[in-house]
Amino acid sequence: MSRPGFVLDVDERTPPLLMHQGEGFRLERLPLGAKVIYPPDSLPGIRNVDAAIRHALLNPHGTEPLPELLTPGMRLTIVFDDLSLPLPQMQTPDVRQRIIEQVLEMAAAKGVDDVELIAGNALHRRMTPAELRRTVGDRVFQAFFPEHLKNHDAEDHDNLLHMGKTKHGEDVEINRRAAESDLIVYVNITLTAMSGGSKSVSVGLASYKSLKHHHNVHTLRHSNSFNDPPNSAMHHSYDRMKGVIDDHVKVFTVETTVNNNTFPSSMGFLNKREWEWNVRDQASYVAVKRANELLPAKTRRRIWQSTAAPYGVTGVHAGEQSEVHPLTLENVHRQQLTEVNGQSDVAIYGLPYVCPYNVNSVMNPILVMSLGLGYFFNLYKNKPIVRQGGVAIFYHPVPNEFHPVHHPSYIDFFEEILTESTDPVLLETKYEEQFANDPWYIQLYRNSYAYHGVHPFYMWYWGAHALEHLGDVIFVGGNRKTTSRMGFRSATTLADALEMAKDTVGSSPSITYQHAPPLTLADVR
Repeated sequence: MSRPGFVLDVDERTPPLLMHQGEGFRLERLPLGAKVIYPPDSLPGIRNVDAAIRHALLNPHGTEPLPELLTPGMRLTIVFDDLSLPLPQMQTPDVRQRIIEQVLEMAAAKGVDDVELIAGNALHRRMTPAELRRTVGDRVFQAFFPEHLKNHDAEDHDNLLHMGKTKHGEDVEINRRAAESDLIVYVNITLTAMSGGSKSVSVGLASYKSLKHHHNVHTLRHSNSFNDPPNSAMHHSYDRMKGVIDDHVKVFTVETTVNNNTFPSSMGFLNKREWEWNVRDQASYVAVKRANELLPAKTRRRIWQSTAAPYGVTGVHAGEQSEVHPLTLENVHRQQLTEVNGQSDVAIYGLPYVCPYNVNSVMNPILVMSLGLGYFFNLYKNKPIVRQGGVAIFYHPVPNEFHPVHHPSYIDFFEEILTESTDPVLLETKYEEQFANDPWYIQLYRNSYAYHGVHPFYMWYWGAHALEHLGDVIFVGGNRKTTSRMGFRSATTLADALEMAKDTVGSSPSITYQHAPPLTLADVR
């Protein structure tokens, strides 16, 4: 039986607490009285994952077993989450590979030979052949790549199908091959409550024309939070689009969840509560931190990016999305949900080295903003951990560094657009269409490995709810120029940051530190 989530009240006995800060980490002593939110202990993984997958495919929720949906001559499209999930990437074999192999075996047994596999990457960069191979495994890759194993192309208009509009006038346009299939099998990994469900097909296979209906400032400001779907306007839009999709094509969903074993044993102390570190953990902390700091920057990044999580799979559910996803969310909540009593004046977050959009890449300043004010701020149900008008303190160096191949439009967004304004509404109104329809960005998205031209706007909008909610944002250790460009402040130490926050929250603020990763979802009452 795993221990539940826990809120620690910092007192004289509390040791310094671990704080992620990009491609590094540190121990930080928090003020007395501060609260620290920890997730439940990591749940045990399923011992026989392959058997669990087979059971799920043969005993689905709300529909016939998968083999009964497979017939000779049919068009079968298998879609899978791209490299933005999970984070960090999981040790191989990836659970998507295990599922896809079983689906293909069942399809072959039924004489289905018109099969395509598509990465549901929406406006994300294309996955490289090596990344596709890592996800689906050698056998599937060798059998299907490149003709029948592809990335979704949201700018290939000949291969998009407009399926109609929702009752709210939202365009639903997705990948034509999938839309015209007899069956879509969607293979998902749900890392947070934000993912999976109606989001999978309506986002992963969508075009800009479709995505802009929910990836906009108004919708995201009314999504409180991203991880609380009943209170998320974004998820309401996904649900409406799902209704249109379901009228055209049958979707058989396979959703999986993983536990909180985020770091390998060599960095096992990162998975543990600090006061439970033994002598080996303490020695590992010193050794890993020292070695990490001595490494050349490129080597350090390569090592972090190649670090794979030894996740255990905690659930595999298949069938109709509306019946599968609630079971998935139950598993996510079992692993991440921690009840918190009330909001604080100040919230503290340590931001790690990876987010959904810098896998095998660079976390540029826009992505740091999105990770902090979008993803981490929204790790709550009911209410944010910080009150309206409060202060968020993030730990990250926020280097002025970009990946020129992966994030070309981010560079222009940072250098040319943010110098004019940081107001999400103004940026959306004045510049979004220009970036979204720029032929050069479209060319790079389609034929290189660039994120779509509009993507930095979406990342900025991702923080729009937090920007509206917070009275101040401070980055401990943040580059002064980059944080200033984004409208934030930087501090050298936590003490300095709290001193700077005085003008907003007074000299004796209540403080809550959301300790992650491993991920914690705060249920704030």
